[in-house]
Amino acid sequence: MSDLFRHRSPYSWSLRVGTGRRVLDLPLIAWLTVIWTLLWGTLSWANLVNGVLVAVAVCLAFPLPAVDLGLRLRPLGILRLGAFLLHDMFSSSLRVTRQIFGEDPYHAAVVAVPLRGRSDLMLTATAVAVSNVPGGSIIEVRRATATLFVHVLDADDPGAIESARRQVWRVEELVARAFGTAGDIALVTQPVPAPEGGQSP
Repeated sequence: MSDLFRHRSPYSWSLRVGTGRRVLDLPLIAWLTVIWTLLWGTLSWANLVNGVLVAVAVCLAFPLPAVDLGLRLRPLGILRLGAFLLHDMFSSSLRVTRQIFGEDPYHAAVVAVPLRGRSDLMLTATAVAVSNVPGGSIIEVRRATATLFVHVLDADDPGAIESARRQVWRVEELVARAFGTAGDIALVTQPVPAPEGGQSP
């Protein structure tokens, strides 16, 4: 096998650069590309290509030791997550626009949503996905208890608050089924935890 480009695992390759080596880890590159696309907020070929190039450059410039990030690539799960986020972005944009230009005032609140998983990767991915949807900004992430504090509109409607919680749990499940391990998926299929409640701003 060539010493220049050595296969290290089903998802990673070791590339010889000068006197050292750099690891190109496919799950890490894919994850950095997803983060790049979500940060730009627009799904396009240009953003995808730029995201891959930036991810590869980061892997080459800042080499990491060979570790298991707990990231798995599940194509069907990724498609489901992407479709859900696109639909949620569209419907949430319409809802936020209607509230902004509506005559009735709306009341906002910060709602605590405890997640079922404990993986830092899944916690971060869920927080990024929720923040990418209009009207679903994350106020705080409490790592010790894996709890997201989400800004929710229509806080005077108990049904809207409960719907916001279930929306976050749905995103958590889709993220796990797209990028999580078997253990992550098992956790997110458990019954949802009891909410801690929320507080008005």
